[in-house]
Amino acid sequence: MVEPTEHLLALKVMRLTRPTLISPQILTAEPKDVPQYSFQKILHSDATSVAGCETIAAGQFMLLPQSFGNIYLGETFSSYVCVHNCRAHPVTNVSVKADLQSNNSRVSLPIHADKTGPVTLNPEETLDDVIHHEVKEIGTHILVCEVSYMTPAGLETSFRKFFKFQVVKPLDVKTKFYNAETDDVYLEAQIQNITVGPICLEKVELESSEQYTVVPLNTLPSGESVFSSKTMLQPQNSCQFLYCIRPISEIARDPSALKAANNIGKLDIVWRSNLGERGRLQTSQLQRCALEYSDLRLNVIEANSTVRIGEGFNFRCRVTNTSERSMDLLMSLNTKAKPGCGYTGVTEFALGPLEPGQMKEFPLTVCPVRLGLIVNSALQLTDVFTKRKYEFDNFLQVFVVDEDYREDNFQMDKYVRYSSSNKNIPQTV
Repeated sequence: MVEPTEHLLALKVMRLTRPTLISPQILTAEPKDVPQYSFQKILHSDATSVAGCETIAAGQFMLLPQSFGNIYLGETFSSYVCVHNCRAHPVTNVSVKADLQSNNSRVSLPIHADKTGPVTLNPEETLDDVIHHEVKEIGTHILVCEVSYMTPAGLETSFRKFFKFQVVKPLDVKTKFYNAETDDVYLEAQIQNITVGPICLEKVELESSEQYTVVPLNTLPSGESVFSSKTMLQPQNSCQFLYCIRPISEIARDPSALKAANNIGKLDIVWRSNLGERGRLQTSQLQRCALEYSDLRLNVIEANSTVRIGEGFNFRCRVTNTSERSMDLLMSLNTKAKPGCGYTGVTEFALGPLEPGQMKEFPLTVCPVRLGLIVNSALQLTDVFTKRKYEFDNFLQVFVVDEDYREDNFQMDKYVRYSSSNKNIPQTV
């Protein structure tokens, strides 16, 4: 067996990475102190100090990488591989292979993919290439480089070199889901920088699944982003993003399909380091909390958020049979349950039969008699078959203004606040 030091070829592997920024270390002392002269001598001989300003940290300097170092998940690992013929005679059938091995996989990295086969290296010639690979696993990685060639005696010889480095986590992503009383789901994503240096978030997007659509809520009404043009994060700092996820119409009309549609989507995050190195991280499929409905579900689908006192306003409700049995429903309102808000029109009527998974819509009219925030409640649905009653409290909230309220400020009915209409209480008569 030929020892590595006796090989005809030399292999060198260097990781390609950008330098880091460092500041000079300032060491000072009072003139009367004993180490004053020693400190001054160290400062004058320091390569990062500026002549005449040794005691002032004048800017930062670039430090070239001193080791193979670590790499962050989502970044691109780049390395320079060079094979050099250091002998006085040609070496034939030279080929180089590189594999990146992790705990769960082994990836072959092509070197000189444009060359069809082994090459011949004359004295002092080199075979080199730059390899790139986006790392997608956390943990220990080993770059295995193997060089094979033919000796002058006609023997096929090869040798390997191993380079170990760690892939660490750059961001800490925490998500929270909030289920609205409508079919909407709100996602709060908190992203924290856990690297050793500042980063710039270039893109944070939620890629929805085929069952949902996404509306980002990270802009002001004027269309301006709530963040600056470049979202900078210092180490250990974090920022939050908010998204509204809505099911597509086919899913929203089918209660059973909506209950099973738990895959929301994936967060796609792109960032830059302090010297422009790009990194990308994509989360796994985010799962919403499973929906739990009782036998009936009530939603307010059309309503204003602001109304005038003494003027009746209309709104529409939708009731869905989420049970596994048929119902014959009777709707009734308790007009004395809440003071300050009277119901006009019919307060008791039959909705008729409702099969499992089906829904019906019906209108109601309310006439407020006091100012401020009023709550509509005490809506009761009765199943004629089983005599069970389902009560819905706080299913709609509206803000009542006086007659002199300005018309331009009155157009505030873009969003409606809904209450916990799904938490109905079944009662047995």
